[in-house]
Amino acid sequence: MTEPIPDIDLKEIEEKIVAIIKTIYDPEIPVNIYDLGLIYDIKVTEELEAYVKMSLTAPNCPVAGSLPISVKQQILQEIPELEFADVEVVWEPQWHKDMITEAGLLQLGLL
Repeated sequence: MTEPIPDIDLKEIEEKIVAIIKTIYDPEIPVNIYDLGLIYDIKVTEELEAYVKMSLTAPNCPVAGSLPISVKQQILQEIPELEFADVEVVWEPQWHKDMITEAGLLQLGLL
C-alpha cells in the first residue's frame, strides 16, 4: 500500500518565500529587498515550481547579475518541497521609492 502524498499548501510556500526574501538585503541600502519593493510577484504552481518577478533599484545596479541568482539559490536551499525556482528581473513598472513598504520606510528613518 502506498502512502498518500501529503497536501502541500501553496500559499504557505509563498509565505516561506517571502520570509526568505526578507533576509536578503540590497548591498547599498540597509533594507531587505522585499520591503524595498523590489519583489513584484511570487507564484507557486501545483507542480511545486516557484516563479518570482523582481526588479532592481537601477539597471546599472552593481549586483544585477548576482542578486537574482542569490534569491533563487536561497529559495531552493530553504524550501525542499520545491522542484524548481525561477527569478526573473523585470523593469516594468520601473522601481521608485514609493514602492518601499512601511516597514522599509521605518528602517530608513523616513516615517
